[in-house]
Amino acid sequence: MTAQIPAPTPPIDDKPAEAGRRDVQVLPIAADTFMLRSRSWNRLRFEIEYALEKGTTANSYLIRGNQVALIDPPGASFKDGFLVALAEEIDPHLIDYIVLGHTNPNRVETIKALSELAPQSQIVCSNPAAIALKAAEIELPIQPVKSGSDLDLGQGHHLEFIPVPTPRYPDGMCSYDSYSEVLFTDKFFGAHICSDDAYDLNRENLIEDQRYYFDCLMAPNAKQVETALEKLKDYVPRLYAVGHGPLVRYGVTELGQNYSKWAAQQKKKELSVALIYASAYGNTATIAQAIARGITKAGVGVESINAEQASTAEVKAAAETSAGFIMGSPTLGGHAPTQIQTALGVVLSAASKNKLAGVFGSFGWSGEAIDLLESKFKDGGYSFGFDPIRVKFTPDASTLQYCEEAGTDFAQKLKKSQKKTQVPRISATSVEKAIGRLVGSMCIVTAKRGNVSSAMLASWVSQATFTPPGFTVAVAKDRAIEGLMHKGADFVLNILAEGKHLGPMKHFLKPFSPGADRFEGVETRETEDGQLVLEEAIAYLECTVANRMDCGDHWVVYATVSGGEVIDNDSKTAVHHRKTGTHY
Repeated sequence: MTAQIPAPTPPIDDKPAEAGRRDVQVLPIAADTFMLRSRSWNRLRFEIEYALEKGTTANSYLIRGNQVALIDPPGASFKDGFLVALAEEIDPHLIDYIVLGHTNPNRVETIKALSELAPQSQIVCSNPAAIALKAAEIELPIQPVKSGSDLDLGQGHHLEFIPVPTPRYPDGMCSYDSYSEVLFTDKFFGAHICSDDAYDLNRENLIEDQRYYFDCLMAPNAKQVETALEKLKDYVPRLYAVGHGPLVRYGVTELGQNYSKWAAQQKKKELSVALIYASAYGNTATIAQAIARGITKAGVGVESINAEQASTAEVKAAAETSAGFIMGSPTLGGHAPTQIQTALGVVLSAASKNKLAGVFGSFGWSGEAIDLLESKFKDGGYSFGFDPIRVKFTPDASTLQYCEEAGTDFAQKLKKSQKKTQVPRISATSVEKAIGRLVGSMCIVTAKRGNVSSAMLASWVSQATFTPPGFTVAVAKDRAIEGLMHKGADFVLNILAEGKHLGPMKHFLKPFSPGADRFEGVETRETEDGQLVLEEAIAYLECTVANRMDCGDHWVVYATVSGGEVIDNDSKTAVHHRKTGTHY
């Protein structure tokens, strides 16, 4: 017999949420199955996947058969509120199993609290998770499971376990309840967004957040993601019970297809970078994720390799086939972990000396591991794609922006190197010349969020609507400012004057090193919303991104105008004339 999933239940309170509020939403999602949805409207952590700053949810689940299973308790950030809500829903002494889709230090803290509240329960997880939990001295009995293992909870509920490891989450595991046809996906198919909508009722508004989540967490692990998706094809769920964001009920098929498409696109990249790292407390992995995001947004593939899990053969193959490689390490007791030292030896022996290298890592006091990697690659004759990145303790938003820009710089250098080896074309085609006759206003786009700011020269600008007043601007995917121009973000379009545009144009066209202040030496003032207006502009528009469309190597951003001013009535707008449509 197959249970029917009930219609979406309204939130406990249907009033608009206030920024900064935290609560736990409890609602039924299937037969005998409940969700405890811990919500935060603020950015949860300084990790690149949270950079859109739309808040997040940490979704946990209860199945109440003859036996009770708690699936994916949240991390320490939500621990206290979650435990209160859990105790109101069920006596913790009735919980028989705690099923984990992955482990990390944050989740371990909650598990330790649960071990006191539910000492009779046992943990069900993948074997890598079991090893990590034993190292963390978890007192509850641990039952590691393999692919195809199942757990009979009674009343028809039968959980089947599907390991879905990736370099970022080597202990990853999904669970499927064949009775309710719910797939508990943990890190797969989620999105970092918080709202009162528990389900994907507005799929069109969710797609950008789901894609950004994929690009941050899954794109660097495309090979492993495809393997996981192949396993999940054996199941036909009615519902993705995700770890973060709204439950996926209406877009199950579409989102599954998108994941397959997005992963395939990553694997087809002509150039790829081997990103090899180990992480003791998660900080080095966070840096790796930001660097990977910068590389992939520039159109270069990434093969992430967790040195603690990968074989020597995997490291060797990646070092030989990649166009460049980047290694990251924590410093433990003044040394690099043994796995990194082993991987370093493999890379030095397998990677040709003309490949671009990079080094990064986090440390508590001294950072000797980063020095070791840097010195070995220097001695080996390798060139560096960016200066070694050294992060003390936990990276903040500015540091992650720096790491993302470093990754983009690395990718751009690889692409330039490839172009040098290609035979140059003699002349532009007639079509390319015709495209070049399209003209646009010379503008500077400026954007700021918190203490992170950026700018770019833009000439592909065009008014798009009268009501509301709006325009489009094309933003290359490898621009640093791209991360500040997602849906809902504010920015300013500064329009330049004919005959006075060369100074700002040259300034913002020059290459900036990662983390550099793009406004150094430029006179600016702030709007009421904290955005930057150039004093040299003849007019400016205060804008909000209403939508954006994926168009090959650019995003076409549609923005609505909320304010603006003509500063110089006597000057004409500078216009950009080109001879060919193959470059700006």
